[in-house]
Amino acid sequence: MASNTPDYALLARQLDALMDSADWLVNAAQITAFIMQQVDELNWVGFYLQRQPELLTLGPFQGKPACNPIPFDKGVCGAAARSRQPQRIDDVHAIADHIACDAASNSELVIPLMREGTLWGVLDLDSPRRARFSEEDQAGIERLVKVFLERTSLPDWLAAP
Repeated sequence: MASNTPDYALLARQLDALMDSADWLVNAAQITAFIMQQVDELNWVGFYLQRQPELLTLGPFQGKPACNPIPFDKGVCGAAARSRQPQRIDDVHAIADHIACDAASNSELVIPLMREGTLWGVLDLDSPRRARFSEEDQAGIERLVKVFLERTSLPDWLAAP
């Protein structure tokens, strides 16, 4: 493990203890603040939520004001939502349809949030350092997302028939 790689097992236990409510909004606010404080070299952490078909809407975040909305056919977040696969991008400027909300962002990690086969949204992490996110970081953030999803109730707008 690289010396600057967080102890994600410890972070998962700490996050689990922090999640004292099943409320999705409280937990989303908590996890974004937690990741921003515990993981080095980030300039933005936040949620984009699928509240309408094929469209991501800004949710709780930490960092500069963000772009909103993001269609599924645009950018790294759209690719994660469309494919339902994590996106780990070493150089966002090499992505033709990258949405540059903050010109300081150079790399990005986006994890889809899936519950009961339904896309809830994505968790987006941006860094000013190129190639900031390793495979270990991706696995660690996916572990934190798993804690978040296990401890969080579905929002009404997603749970509705």
